[in-house]
Amino acid sequence: MTSQPFSPSRAGELPRHVAVIMDGNNRWARAHGLSGIRGHRAGVEAVRAVIGRAAERGIGTLTLFAFSSENWKRPASEVSALMELFLWALKREVKKLHAHDIRLTVIGDRAEFSDAIQQYIARAEALTRDNRGLHLVIAANYGGRWDIAHAARRLAERVACGELSPEAVDEESLGAEVSLADEAPVDLCIRTSGEQRISNFLLWQLAYAEFYFTPELWPDFGAEAFDAALDAYGARQRRFGMTQEQIEAHGA
Repeated sequence: MTSQPFSPSRAGELPRHVAVIMDGNNRWARAHGLSGIRGHRAGVEAVRAVIGRAAERGIGTLTLFAFSSENWKRPASEVSALMELFLWALKREVKKLHAHDIRLTVIGDRAEFSDAIQQYIARAEALTRDNRGLHLVIAANYGGRWDIAHAARRLAERVACGELSPEAVDEESLGAEVSLADEAPVDLCIRTSGEQRISNFLLWQLAYAEFYFTPELWPDFGAEAFDAALDAYGARQRRFGMTQEQIEAHGA
């Protein structure tokens, strides 16, 4: 991903890349008198609905924030249940994704996951690698600062071995090392549950994203809510630093 993939958008255009911070599972569970893990299980239904609608609408890439690097701080029982749910979803959903020509990629530090989860991630990515429909990205044990630091480390290693000069380290070279470097930058970031922060999610990739915040808790966020977010995006004009006159000359 270089620093020059941005261009003004026309009214009604769909985003190429949508990222979602899926927030509110625990609050939804409490509101319904259920355990936290029941809220996360209900959230899986919302995931299915949003993936299906994104594929229908022709979105190129959908990135879902499933588990942050900070989520390990949660109670051990909840973390354990989330890992079981993650493994369950990998086993249950991947064949369905493959049947619908959806490619799956998982980004984040996998080393902290169990061997079983790492193996199923590898199998899922291998199975769907050649699919040409929606690219579904799951951010798991992911943090934006980790991503940038990891990219910087790789550049430092290249400089240390003489492969790259320090003067060549710039936005483009760093952008080529972060997660999703080969994908379009995020055009639209959705966050549910009413919170208005990005929580260390895709810090580099969200540089020019439009943000859509909704009070709906994630398990209540379905296909129609996703459509509403796309409609809100389509009503915005994205300038990327240009003037109105430049936008008009560009034909947007």
